[in-house]
Amino acid sequence: MPAALYAAAEVRELDRRTIQDHGVAGYTLMCRAGEASFEALDQRWPGRPLAVVCGAGNNAGDGYVIARLARQAGRVVSLTALIEPDRLSGDARRAADDYAAAGGAVDPWPLSMPAGAVVVDALLGTGLDRLVEGRFADAVQTINACGAPVVAVDVPSGLHADTGRVMGVAIDADLTVTYVGMKAGLLTGRGPALCGEVLYDSLGAPAAAFEGLPVRAWRITAAEIIANLPPRPADAHKGQSGHVLIVGGGPGMPGAARLAGEAALRAGAGLVSVATSPEHVSAIAAGRPELMCRGVATAGELEPLLQRATVIALGPGLGQSGWSRELYDAALDSGLPVVMDADALNLLAGTPRRHDAWVLTPHPGEAGRLLERTTAAVQEDRFDAVASLAEKYGGTILLKGAGSLVQTDTKTPWLCAAGNAGMAVAGMGDVLTGIIAALAAQTGDLSAAARCGAWVHARAGDIASREGQRGLLATDLFPAIRQQVNPQC
Repeated sequence: MPAALYAAAEVRELDRRTIQDHGVAGYTLMCRAGEASFEALDQRWPGRPLAVVCGAGNNAGDGYVIARLARQAGRVVSLTALIEPDRLSGDARRAADDYAAAGGAVDPWPLSMPAGAVVVDALLGTGLDRLVEGRFADAVQTINACGAPVVAVDVPSGLHADTGRVMGVAIDADLTVTYVGMKAGLLTGRGPALCGEVLYDSLGAPAAAFEGLPVRAWRITAAEIIANLPPRPADAHKGQSGHVLIVGGGPGMPGAARLAGEAALRAGAGLVSVATSPEHVSAIAAGRPELMCRGVATAGELEPLLQRATVIALGPGLGQSGWSRELYDAALDSGLPVVMDADALNLLAGTPRRHDAWVLTPHPGEAGRLLERTTAAVQEDRFDAVASLAEKYGGTILLKGAGSLVQTDTKTPWLCAAGNAGMAVAGMGDVLTGIIAALAAQTGDLSAAARCGAWVHARAGDIASREGQRGLLATDLFPAIRQQVNPQC
């Protein structure tokens, strides 16, 4: 999968450049798209009948190509059209004519479906900009309810290709084969849940067609880790890897600070101190003796720890009491780089301020509070939300969730496509905070630390989930974190 992710408008421009500037016929691209989809579904579901459902435009044309190729391969094919073939134009009409010339029949809606069929969704493409209604909405709901495997052509119908928003209703696919340019909306918002496995095919678009084209986001890859975490020199000492100070663990909440502290150690920080409520010192130190744990009752008692720290991780289990606010203010007034999560973000939402030397790591609910929006509004356009957070609060923003986004100032955002649903469990955010703080302490670059931290955390979650997503614990990530921050091993 390519690193560059595009909006639908840019993918249409790629199509135009490929056709007009580089001499590849539009119908050739359409046939290549159909071939790519058919080959993918043929490998996954060999020999099974197909129920192809076509709508309008080039997405429908791709469906007709798939149906023609399937018939040629000896498959049983049923094609249902919501828009009559004679109402199509251009390459889509040619694809429908070629399908008919090869002996293919077209059935009107409702869905005609052979027993044991795989459904091919060729209803709506990337140009969708309004809610799905009428027959198309009925078709989406019928397909989702039929219980058959579903292959989406380019994008699941009803999913916004730019944002990952569901436009009223959307196809829930098992496999999505997408073409020419990788669409950002397939990898964030509802995209990961609705696309199933995503396969990409450039359809032979020349590299020159991509030159100078605006990128909606960059996908984070292992290359970020390799570039920012080189092997340590043989004479390295712990002071060269930074000192992370965890500020959190208010009364009754020692676990969050403990998780963040160990995550920082596992991600390579040379030293990690935990400033917590005095009642928790023994429990945290006993659970992980490598952590230097100090009970602090006032901001004054925090001052010696601040003087020795390289980076602060602020918020895990902090609470929102008077004690919490006092430590929060002291940490932010220290001038040190800060990674903020959990209650630190809730305190910030109550009294907004802007700062350049911090990483904010909100989940959608926290992002909504920071922006005074609903969680649903954040999720409808995560790219707009993360850009708005960066504009309002400065620094680097990591908007968590499926397809986590990292934004710094007005630069092109980064997207982490790794991770899994098993990570939706208590403590995962604390682990992420510790990882980012440790990487910031080692690299001195908050943006790189956020990008690498998102990747390390997500990949560790994927490794830990190999034994099953349900029942995954935040502590299960620790061995894999160590693997991910040592790419040379």
